[in-house]
Amino acid sequence: MNIRVESLSIQDVKSIRTRRFADARGYFAETWVRDDFAAAGIGHEFIQDNESRSAVAGTVRGLHFQVPPFAQAKLVRVVRGKVLDVVVDLRRSSGSYGRHLAIELSETAGDQLLVPRGFAHGFCTLEPDTVVFYKVDGAYSAGHERGVFWADPALAIAWPVSQARAIVSEKDRELPRFGDLPVYFE
Repeated sequence: MNIRVESLSIQDVKSIRTRRFADARGYFAETWVRDDFAAAGIGHEFIQDNESRSAVAGTVRGLHFQVPPFAQAKLVRVVRGKVLDVVVDLRRSSGSYGRHLAIELSETAGDQLLVPRGFAHGFCTLEPDTVVFYKVDGAYSAGHERGVFWADPALAIAWPVSQARAIVSEKDRELPRFGDLPVYFE
């Protein structure tokens, strides 16, 4: 397996590209091989796979995270369509605390995003019928699930959809602003 890992502008967030073998039928790719990822410095033990489908472009999911002891790292990829994927650093001791990173992920490019523990994560679909697939390294716990309001002006995220036009769950509309969050991650 060939793997390319690129460090991004926020420490510990990585863009990952694995090799695709293409022919007249399409392509084949190994998207996760534990030993190859470990050799590239990514030693997470992913325990669960999740998938979401969003029917409409402009659907926003997030910004979600889980607090310790159920914090999760994620390995995110798009298997159909395209998203603007966003992470927000919630690690108080980090030099990038409160900053966000936005990156486009698509079926066509095949890139994956490694989201470490201590980050809020969300995305906005850029195409209809978008399917996002992600691995997590911790179990889901409803009692430890948290979030931050996706359109909080304090985060200054340039979303590709207005707050009025976004398709957002009621739960995500009610999430607290960044400034109202307690410190969950030192």
